[in-house]
Amino acid sequence: MPKIIDLFAGLGGIRLGFQEAMNELGLDTECVFSSEIKPYAIEAYRGFYGEDEKIFGDITSVNVNKDIPDFDFLLAGFPCQPFSSAGNRGGFADTRGTLFFEIERILKEKLQSGHPAKGFLLENVEGLLNHDGGNTIKVIIDHLQRLGYQVNYKLIDSQFFGLPQSRKRVYIVGTLNSKISLENFDEHTATLGEILQNGLGTVDSDFTRKLFKYYKPEDVIGKAIKDKRGGKSNIHSWDIDLKGETSEEEKKLLNKLLTERRKKHWADIIGIKWMDGMPLTEEQIRTFFDVPNLHEMLEHLTSLGYLTYEHPKQQRENDKGVLVRVPDESLEKGYNIVAGKLSFEFSKILDPKQLAPTLVAMDVAKLGVVDGNGIRRLSIREAQRLCGYPDDYSLDMVSEADAFDLLGNTVCVPVIKAIAKRLGEYYLHEEIYQNDEMMEAEVRAV
Repeated sequence: MPKIIDLFAGLGGIRLGFQEAMNELGLDTECVFSSEIKPYAIEAYRGFYGEDEKIFGDITSVNVNKDIPDFDFLLAGFPCQPFSSAGNRGGFADTRGTLFFEIERILKEKLQSGHPAKGFLLENVEGLLNHDGGNTIKVIIDHLQRLGYQVNYKLIDSQFFGLPQSRKRVYIVGTLNSKISLENFDEHTATLGEILQNGLGTVDSDFTRKLFKYYKPEDVIGKAIKDKRGGKSNIHSWDIDLKGETSEEEKKLLNKLLTERRKKHWADIIGIKWMDGMPLTEEQIRTFFDVPNLHEMLEHLTSLGYLTYEHPKQQRENDKGVLVRVPDESLEKGYNIVAGKLSFEFSKILDPKQLAPTLVAMDVAKLGVVDGNGIRRLSIREAQRLCGYPDDYSLDMVSEADAFDLLGNTVCVPVIKAIAKRLGEYYLHEEIYQNDEMMEAEVRAV
């Protein structure tokens, strides 16, 4: 029976995938230690695995040989924010980034005690691979190899494991005696419609009423709702007069400014490093949209909140060494589209014939689906299915916001299961090998 420890456990998805894999190999699994620090994650974890689960909190305070029983495999989805494009990518400069070294510490101290783990399975975001020019992943692999493990890693996309979600994650595996292959998994795909629920309550709000004043429900399927990009796949706030009524000419101005403000030559003219969306002065805007009442239009659109009047932003390094954008008050103000990523009630209406985008904790609650004659948010149950969790995993004990936070940060269970099955086969091989050695030793002793 393989013994596991489940670190940075979250919903326990790595443990779940591992246990499912072992079950298919005819093996029971014993989880001898779990660690998680978020109270609502602990509540959900216990709700599924049992109220008697003892969960250690801050892993940095663990006494390895006192608090952690000997185990065969270490499982960990160590914190991803330091390496994620959704975060500030502080990496090892971020205190959460240093938590990888807690994994190393646990493996090392068990090794020194004479009870080494047979292996490990780690998961992290795609950004880990190119963080710090690739140095971060090299440091991680080097530290694991120095402990004597044969390590392999690969970026794997969940869409090829029967999940209707493209979720690329880095998986790192290692064992003492064999390099586990991360190639040639059986691939199968699915579409979003296969996991959607039907007949749930839809949203009746100022936003949806204005949306359906201009569009039919079937017309919004697959559309992004944001003011950052142009194109036919986007619905903009001014398309539905969300912030106030606009004229056709004002709509044309906004659509033109939306694309012009991204052109790289403006950065040279303004005197900043190019960024995706720069404020342009009235004189600059007049070079591509010259109408007599331009000033009045710009002022009106600013008063409604479609535009903002702001200084251009320079790229600066903050006290953590991370590049950020800060307004440069020495430069002339200009007009810019108000383009917050999560400005609206919905950011995208999903297409049931396609894949869902990668679930991200900060915006998963903004994903919508057409249900009947209306739209609603993606349900918690649907978000769980997108990650491969069974329907009997209940999140009723936590708030909707906390549930979406956990699901936005969780693993894809079928991917874990496929990788863990190879670790299980390694475990069986090692057990057979060790038993054969013991039998030979007994024969020699006789």
